[in-house]
Amino acid sequence: NTSYWQKIHFILLFSRQGKLRLQKWYTTLPDKEKKKIIREIVQIILSRNQKTSSFVDWKDLKLVYKRYASLYFCCAIEDQDNELLTLEVVHRYVELLDRYFGNVCELDIIFNFEKAYFILDEFIIGGEVQETSKRSAVKAIEDSDMLQETVEEYMNKPAF
Repeated sequence: NTSYWQKIHFILLFSRQGKLRLQKWYTTLPDKEKKKIIREIVQIILSRNQKTSSFVDWKDLKLVYKRYASLYFCCAIEDQDNELLTLEVVHRYVELLDRYFGNVCELDIIFNFEKAYFILDEFIIGGEVQETSKRSAVKAIEDSDMLQETVEEYMNKPAF
C-alpha cells in the first residue's frame, strides 16, 4: 500500500530568533527527544546561508524548509522522498494560512495557534496530505468558526 504522497515525520514552524511557533509530530517520540531534535534542527537551519539549498540531509531523514517572512517552515521526510513535492506541501500550507488569515504573519500563528493547527489537521493527517483543495480546507475551518460562534451565542443567552 504505497501512497503517492510521501510520509512527513514532523513539521516545525519557528522564527528567525529560533522560537518554536508550531510543531506537529507524525512519529511517536518522547518529549525529551523531541526537544533535542527541535534544538538541533533550528540551529542547523538558522546557521545556513540563505543562498544554500532548502534541503538538508539529517540523520536518516531529509529536512525540507522554506522561509516565509519571519517564519521558517520545516518538514522532515524519508531520505528517498521528493523534496520538491514537500516544498509544494509547505507552500500549500502557507497558502491555506494566508487564505484564512489574509496574509498570515507570525503573530497570527502565536495568537491563533489552534486555528493554525486546525488548518494543518484539515490538510495533513498522519503525515500524509489529505485535502489538496484550498477551498475545501478553508471551508472546513470557516464552518468550525461558525459553529463555535453559534455555540457561544447560545451559551451567552439568558435561560428563562
